Amino acid sequence: MTDQNSVKPLRLGLFENAQANDSGTATWRHPDNGRYLFDKLEYWRDTARMVEDAGFDFLFLADAWGWADVAGERPDICSVEGLDLPRLDPAIILAALIPETTRLGLVATGSTLLEPPYSFARRMATLDILSGGRIGWNVVTTGTADTAVQGFGVPMVGHDERYLMADDFMQVVYKLWEQAWEEGALERDKSGRFADPSKVHRIAHDGPYFRSHGYGNTSRSPQGTPVLFQAGASPAGREFGGKHGEAIFVGSGSVEQLRAHSSAIREEAVKNGRAADEVKIMSAFAAIVGSTEEEARRKYAEVADAQNPDVTVASYAWFTGLDLSAYAPHTPMSELSTELSQTQVARFADKTVGDVLGDWHAHGVGARPIVGTPEQVADRMIELADGADLDGFLFAPVIPPASTVDFIEHVLPILKERGAIVEPSSEPQSLRERLIGTPTPALADSHTGSQHRRTMSRV
Repeated sequence: MTDQNSVKPLRLGLFENAQANDSGTATWRHPDNGRYLFDKLEYWRDTARMVEDAGFDFLFLADAWGWADVAGERPDICSVEGLDLPRLDPAIILAALIPETTRLGLVATGSTLLEPPYSFARRMATLDILSGGRIGWNVVTTGTADTAVQGFGVPMVGHDERYLMADDFMQVVYKLWEQAWEEGALERDKSGRFADPSKVHRIAHDGPYFRSHGYGNTSRSPQGTPVLFQAGASPAGREFGGKHGEAIFVGSGSVEQLRAHSSAIREEAVKNGRAADEVKIMSAFAAIVGSTEEEARRKYAEVADAQNPDVTVASYAWFTGLDLSAYAPHTPMSELSTELSQTQVARFADKTVGDVLGDWHAHGVGARPIVGTPEQVADRMIELADGADLDGFLFAPVIPPASTVDFIEHVLPILKERGAIVEPSSEPQSLRERLIGTPTPALADSHTGSQHRRTMSRV
C-alpha cells in the first residue's frame, strides 16, 4: 500500500480511436467491445459523458491516414477484421461532442506532413472558440504508413526531415493563432465597430517548407494556440517535443525506462528556455481488471482469443512498412530498418522477428496491460508515477468501452481515495489551465509560440 501523503495528483486522459480497432489489434469480435459501432454518434456521446463525469481531464482521439500494405496490396484480412479502415475524422467527432460536454478537454490528432497549415489553423481555432477553450492538438509527423502519402499524392519525407518540416509548420500556425488577431480585437458594438483594425494583423511566413501571407481566417480563440500534445520517442522527436510540446506521451515500460524518457524530455525543455516541469509527461497505460488475479488473467486470455492471428503481419506492416512474413522467425530485428515508425522497430531491437509477431498479437503498438485486481492496478500506477517522474496517464482501453468502465468503477475510486486523482474545479477552466496549470488560458511566456504574441504586442 502506498503512503497517501506521498502521492502527487495525476492527470488522466482517455485514448480512443475513430475506427473499429486500434493499436494494430483487432478485438471488435469480443462480446464486450462496443466500438465496432464507432460510426454512431451515440458511442462517442456516451463515452465522453462517462469520462467527464468520472473526472478525466481529456478525451484523446488518435488518427491515421494510411492503411496496411503488404507487397503493394491491402490484405483481405484487413477488411475482414476491420483493422485499418474505415475511420472517421476526429475533429468532426470532437465538434459533435462540444455541446455534449462542459468541462472535458477534447484532443484531436493532426498531421504536419499532410495538412495545409492555413486551413488546419482555422479548423482548430474554430473548435477552441466553440468549446470555450477546451481543445488540444496531438502533433504528428505521420510516419506510420507510406500509403498515406500515396493517397495524398505527395512524396514521403525522411524521418528527421519530417520534424524540420513540422517545426516550419508550427511557425505558420503560431503566427495565425498568436499574431493575426490580438485578444480583444472583436468588439461587436452595434453602435460602433465589429472589430478593432489596430488589433488585426497581416502575417508573413516564408519558410523552407511552407509559405503563408495574409490575414488569419478566425479571430483569436480562448487559448490562442490549442494545448500541444506530442509523442516522438526518437532524438529528433524529443527535441521537437522539448521545444513545442506541453503534454508529452511516452510508451509503457519499466520505471527505469520511463524515468529515462522523462529525464530526456525535461532536459530538452530546459534547453529551450523552459522549466523542467513545464512539460507534463503522461505514460500510456492499459489494464485488465478482475476481482481476483485469476479472473483478470482469464479476461486477458479472452482478449487474445477474440483476435485473428492472421492480422498480425498486416498490422505490423501498417505501422512500419515492414512485411515480417518475408523474414525467417530467427531474424534479428536489429537487421531491419525503415523510414516509417522507427519507434516500433527500436522497441524490439534486441528481439527476433518471431518474438515481435508473438508480442504484436498480444497488444500491438499499445501498452502491455497490467493484469490484476483494482488494488494492484492502482499500486502500479502510483509506483510508475512516483518512480518515473510522470504527471499522469493516457488510459487505453483494451476492450472499449468495457475496459474503461472497469477502470472507472473499480480502480479510479482507489486512486481518488489515495489522493492521486483530484476532483476537477467547479469553475470553468480552459484545457491549458486544467492540464498544464497555467494561470491563464494562453501559452506560457516561456513557450516558443508565445514569442509571436509578444512581438505583435509591440507593434
